[in-house]
Amino acid sequence: MKELPSSSLPGSSSRLTDRKRAAIIEAAIDAFLEAGFDATSMDRIAALAGVSKRTVYNHFDSKEALFAAILHQLWETSEGDSKAAFQNDEALHPQLRRVLQNKLRLLNNTSFLSLARVAVAAGIHSPERARDMIARLGEREEDLTIWIRTASAAGRLQIDDIPFASQQLQWLVKGFAFWPQVTMGQPPLSEDEQLRVADASAEMFLARYARDTRDVSADAARRDA
Repeated sequence: MKELPSSSLPGSSSRLTDRKRAAIIEAAIDAFLEAGFDATSMDRIAALAGVSKRTVYNHFDSKEALFAAILHQLWETSEGDSKAAFQNDEALHPQLRRVLQNKLRLLNNTSFLSLARVAVAAGIHSPERARDMIARLGEREEDLTIWIRTASAAGRLQIDDIPFASQQLQWLVKGFAFWPQVTMGQPPLSEDEQLRVADASAEMFLARYARDTRDVSADAARRDA
């Protein structure tokens, strides 16, 4: 029997489309890091990816959409922990600490930090572009907010405004592990520093929002972990 060409095999078209999308994202990452957001054209990205500009636009309707997709991919492929999902039979502090450690691993990823610098520079020159990027990234509710929402629904946290409380905690963490690195060139946090930030931030957050004071103590959480 004559072997079918790969393009005739079932599912080959979708695999080719996925490969082209992956090639476009990889090329865009290289281009954005090398030249910055404004100096990078879709033509340049297409050339680096080995595809036509039409193909690039078939996958991403704008450079902003492409950049947002890169940040989403970095987020989704960062080191994760299946135990980050809320567990109602476990103390809150070790759970929240794990969620924050996952976030800190992403925030200290060198590729993520490099792209974040590109995004911040692009946003400074165009506030409208910055708002668009933030809106696109906000389309997916991240794990930290989901954990807070689930713990609140289970009655373990007492929070009237969940997005506000989540933002409080995120800014507490990013004050140590994002903005100093992006805007002032500080080195990424070590694993010990990440643990310290996650531990203290979880304790501070739970001191404000936990219903049961037994969920607050960092020392007790360490014994349970």
